[in-house]
Amino acid sequence: MTLLSYERLCSEIVAQTRLLTSSIEGADLTVPVPSCPGWNVGQLLRHLGGGQRWAADMVRARATEALSDDHFRDLSPYADEDPAVVGPWLTEGAAELAEALREAGPDARMWTPVPGGNAAFFARRFVHETALHRADAILALGAEFTLQQEVALDALDEWMELGSLPFHFEVHPWMRELLGPGRTLHFHATDTAPEAHAEWVVDLTGEVIAWRRAHEKAAVAVRGPLTELLLLVYKRRPAHGGAVEVLGDAKLLDFWLERVSFG
Repeated sequence: MTLLSYERLCSEIVAQTRLLTSSIEGADLTVPVPSCPGWNVGQLLRHLGGGQRWAADMVRARATEALSDDHFRDLSPYADEDPAVVGPWLTEGAAELAEALREAGPDARMWTPVPGGNAAFFARRFVHETALHRADAILALGAEFTLQQEVALDALDEWMELGSLPFHFEVHPWMRELLGPGRTLHFHATDTAPEAHAEWVVDLTGEVIAWRRAHEKAAVAVRGPLTELLLLVYKRRPAHGGAVEVLGDAKLLDFWLERVSFG
């Protein structure tokens, strides 16, 4: 369940896109994106904008199956993008998606890649898709990435929810190897107030992956700023030698990061 209202999600897609476009003004978009190997910043932006437009098409059509997303799958033609062109294009696509979501309402039924099947899924997913690709672009350009606390908290919750869905064992059988006795991970944001309850436990001791917001002893604990934890679980930051502290079974953390996936 999201921490953000449906209207906030709709407006946040636009807000995150606006932050992204303001960060690329006058930038060299041919800079490679280390977290998205094979893409430069301009290609990353076309990927994001294409995804937003695909989601808008899905929502408007109340599609009962996934529509083709062939547009922007081949990013080779977009290796030399101009910020003055791609920026307004991104803004337009984000506004189209937000408008389609508002018109549909959160409970509008449609195909989604995970169980649930409503517009609320696309609203939440594209807030965090946009925010994390904003991080990809900003970090590639050498700037600092920041994210509002409530958005970062919801992004981590969503990541935990999606990453623990049982159907992953069918799509990614290797994820079953994560399960085993004593395998628990604790993530603790060190820069939030106690009332934010910014702690997550991933429990791999049962027959499925489980997670909960909790303060518990675990086989491995990871402590650091909230945004750094988010970048870590999305594999945008290394687990070691960065801004987070790892206590306990570091090999379990590495194994979990290697195997866990919701893409």
